[in-house]
Amino acid sequence: MEHDLSPATLAELRRPRPYPAVSVLTPTHRREPDNAQDSVRLRNVVAEAKKQLEHDPAVTRERRMEVARELDRALAEVDLTYAEEGLAIFAAPGEHQVWTLARSVPERVVLSDTFLTRNLVAAQAAERPFWVLSVASDRVTLWSGGAGRVVEERIAGFPLDRPAEDFDPERQEQIGDAPSTFRDEGTRRFLRDADAAMGRVLRTHPRPLYITGPEPALSLFDEAGTLAADAVLVPHGGLARGTAEAVWQAVRPVLDDEARGSVEALARELDAARGRKDFAAGVDELWESAHTGRVRLLAVEEGFRVTMRDDGDHLIPADSGDLDARDDIVDEIVEQCLETGADVRFVPDGALGDANGIAGVLRY
Repeated sequence: MEHDLSPATLAELRRPRPYPAVSVLTPTHRREPDNAQDSVRLRNVVAEAKKQLEHDPAVTRERRMEVARELDRALAEVDLTYAEEGLAIFAAPGEHQVWTLARSVPERVVLSDTFLTRNLVAAQAAERPFWVLSVASDRVTLWSGGAGRVVEERIAGFPLDRPAEDFDPERQEQIGDAPSTFRDEGTRRFLRDADAAMGRVLRTHPRPLYITGPEPALSLFDEAGTLAADAVLVPHGGLARGTAEAVWQAVRPVLDDEARGSVEALARELDAARGRKDFAAGVDELWESAHTGRVRLLAVEEGFRVTMRDDGDHLIPADSGDLDARDDIVDEIVEQCLETGADVRFVPDGALGDANGIAGVLRY
């Protein structure tokens, strides 16, 4: 199952497909007892997708069978043991993908000539993904973080292990020279290679970077490469061979401090916008501003969801059973704002006060 939405991956998902490109979305749950019905609900929504294919006169029998097979293959790949808050299945002739999302999605089936990406984009923005690089003199490990956890990533050659012929800790211990480990040229070269490998990751998957390690390792990594200057250094040794939980506990206080500071700074920015009359709040106002590219900064409370219907002039509240209802209108606003270069920030519920869940600063 996929999780990391890089710019290149998003562009590929948005590429036009031969009709029908099927998008199947369903909410899921991480824990019992909420997850008890997830498998039944997932099978039912896939069955609904097949039903829509069967009743669509624009879909030939051959193509319907081909896409139905892709849906079955995708369903077989789903492992709800690793479920998060939502699941997306994409199927088209000759291909399928399964995505897990850290943000809830509405249950829906969409047949089009492109896949429905706005829920993935909003989930990625809400998750605030980051990288953690754990460095030691003989090993560098990469971790992918977000949504309250980190997991080890095995991409771009990571984890990197220093060649045995380039590192002899026993000899250094015998001559009483262990502290010089972070001063020898072999260590410098090893960390320089790690810096270059991480640079390649950041070019294709740009995210904030946190670097953990003992003080000497962090100092040498800074001297040997270029990435440390723009990263957050977290002095904590032993994590290059540590567990995901240990890495998470090491970086969590730093992330919490940054989050508090970010919410406070955001509140000040929104207050200033009110005074300048370039402040906007509410789904209807921000939906219109997002589609005209006017939003410079969008703030969304993490749990904010609302179902609306477009009556031609405005968005008005609607029931989810309404055929014209838009259950994921907030995700649509988030995606549109990101498309037009806005800074999108998710904040704790209640942080926006009387803005009712969503607020923004306009460009003009």
